[in-house]
Amino acid sequence: MDSYWLITLIGAVFLFLFKQVEWKGFVSVLLSDAAINPLKILILFISMTLLSIYLDHFGFFRYLANATLRRANTSQTKLFLYLYLTVSVLTVFSSNDIIILSFTPFICFFAQNAKINPMPYLAAEFVAANTWSMALIIGNPTNIYLATAHGVNFLDYLKVMTLPTLAAGLIAFVLLYGLFRRQLQAPISGKAEDIVIKDKMRLAIGLLHLGICTLILVFSSYLQVEMWKVAFFSALSLFLCASVVSALRGEVAVGLTACLRRAPWQLIPFVLSMFVLTIALKDCGFTALFAKILGSDNPILSYGLASFFTANVINNIPMSVLFCSVMENLPALLQVKAMYATVIASNLGAFFSPIGALAGIMWMSILKDHDLSFSYAQFLKIGLTIALPTLLVSLLVLQFIL
Repeated sequence: MDSYWLITLIGAVFLFLFKQVEWKGFVSVLLSDAAINPLKILILFISMTLLSIYLDHFGFFRYLANATLRRANTSQTKLFLYLYLTVSVLTVFSSNDIIILSFTPFICFFAQNAKINPMPYLAAEFVAANTWSMALIIGNPTNIYLATAHGVNFLDYLKVMTLPTLAAGLIAFVLLYGLFRRQLQAPISGKAEDIVIKDKMRLAIGLLHLGICTLILVFSSYLQVEMWKVAFFSALSLFLCASVVSALRGEVAVGLTACLRRAPWQLIPFVLSMFVLTIALKDCGFTALFAKILGSDNPILSYGLASFFTANVINNIPMSVLFCSVMENLPALLQVKAMYATVIASNLGAFFSPIGALAGIMWMSILKDHDLSFSYAQFLKIGLTIALPTLLVSLLVLQFIL
């Protein structure tokens, strides 16, 4: 899975070799001060991800997951509800990928010990993480890419996306519960394990940095500070503070090295390569043709549905890069509508099929490691019964707002 970026990188190299894309033009985009600069977008996402990885490394998400299990007692229905709520809240302020990586193994272990079917909880976790990730601009790399490319700041994004996210979160939960209601009737026989936060000081430092970073991001447009700078210096400050604590204790900063190793560095060549491919498609006239096919009568519906299904053919990150270029052919007002519709589709498309997002590929990989079988057909069942209705409701709410 970690080598997924190689194919796009090879494609980008060939485009440079055959002079379909000019190297100087590409470099000038990387060095430009424009909103669509992919380097700024990558710095913002990786910096925010590092803040979440740090919290996960010191047991924050595992501790909260365990606390959720304790509150449920022997009721599977309560556990289902508490897990959905916990994942939803955490995803809003962190990253859907980190939540999935943290919660999935824990759910597998707990379900095995409690002798209950893990599938309802795994589905609830996955759907919640990929629904509520669209609430804030920092929740998903696709949100960051699409919004910043159109000059949308943190607060403006929040104003528009709050209601569609709430509607999506509610309808997704109702449909999930309807799908798994019968399987949640049996009582839980196992108990939650005891989990203790071993290094409360370092965890507190991480929570403080995430809180301050999120607060500054909210007001970044008023402070006239670019979001990527806020995220970058927050991550840098966190690692410097944690290093000072390690030095004062006479310890080696092993945890920080582990956090850096877990960061999604492979996104850098992947996104940059996709950016090169999109430049080539734009230069050959494909994006203009695609925009003409989609039309401009109802961009929320046309771009929302088209980007949703495109994400499940080429993955949501390449789709976002492609559609960002397609939208340039629309008038400015319609571009904003198409952008928000594509944001919704890029998140909800993750649970229509495993191809929809990297989160789906990671999720399936973790299940395989725990000897759990979740077929493409099972995934598609969730997609048809939950993803499509949730998408349509979200787009209707967005239509009402814009």
